[in-house]
Amino acid sequence: MKALVTGGGGFLGAAITQQLLERGDRVTILARNRYPAIEALGAQSILCDLTDCPNLATLIAGHDVVFHVASKTGIWGRREDFMRVNVEGTRALIEACREAGINRLVYTSSPSATFDGQDAENATEADCTYPRHFEADYPLSKAIAEQLVLAANDEHLATTALRPHLIWGPADPHIVPRLISRRKQGRLARVGNGKNKVSITYIDNAAAAHLQAADALGQHSPNAGKPYFICDEHPVVLWEWIDQLLVDVGLSPVTRSVSVGTAHAIGAVLEWVWRVFRLGGEPPMTRFVASELASAHWYDCAAARADFGYKTVTSPSEAMSKTIAAFRPD
Repeated sequence: MKALVTGGGGFLGAAITQQLLERGDRVTILARNRYPAIEALGAQSILCDLTDCPNLATLIAGHDVVFHVASKTGIWGRREDFMRVNVEGTRALIEACREAGINRLVYTSSPSATFDGQDAENATEADCTYPRHFEADYPLSKAIAEQLVLAANDEHLATTALRPHLIWGPADPHIVPRLISRRKQGRLARVGNGKNKVSITYIDNAAAAHLQAADALGQHSPNAGKPYFICDEHPVVLWEWIDQLLVDVGLSPVTRSVSVGTAHAIGAVLEWVWRVFRLGGEPPMTRFVASELASAHWYDCAAARADFGYKTVTSPSEAMSKTIAAFRPD
């Protein structure tokens, strides 16, 4: 199989690329920058910005499947940037796939596309609809892009969307290093009662789900035109998991706590300050983050197992051991 991976140099994109190469597939990564380490594994590279690439269809022609992983992520930023990259970039890629005659597209979405700030416990895809209001522009843009991908499914282009939740692992550039950094700075506080369960997804399991979905995908396959939650086998109690992670890398557990109402109010104020004074970086708290840290959001992956054979490839204990080894000080 000849596969194209947008964002193939990122955390998830690189893992998908590596798994494809390991099983003998030919892989091209499409990104705005070169990634020599990925190319050294055997991947080819296309330098391209999806939002400004007039010959995109020509560049991607000849591939059997496209994994659209590239995305602008983050809890803060200009709405137009999220829309340009996540929505218009996705729209351009769908059109290019049609023009190039590519008949399979697997899109990396996010459970945040359906997050309404309320608890979601053992939730299925049918339980989680798109909310009317979003507390951040990233989930809004992912929801719109996901709908574009699913609506594009037809007899010429089979599409599906995967929603891996809280991807983590040894090369994690976001969740784990941010937790460690904030704990070292004394800026990490438990939000809510600390009992909320969440789904997490180890990086190798998230990548494997993409390959499994692509292998099963076809014009009349069960997963064509549908979204799927992806996560590890069992949810974790978020703050217990965070505390254990911190202890295992040599730090102390979280001792401070704030109510979700207080965190939400602080987030609203900080968002206003950042917006009015046009401050750089991200606010230390936002309404979206407060809701995420305090609510239960764990998902039932039965549909993914039934429709395309989703199966984790790394156990929770092995995943944690590998991650701790990567982040524990020498």
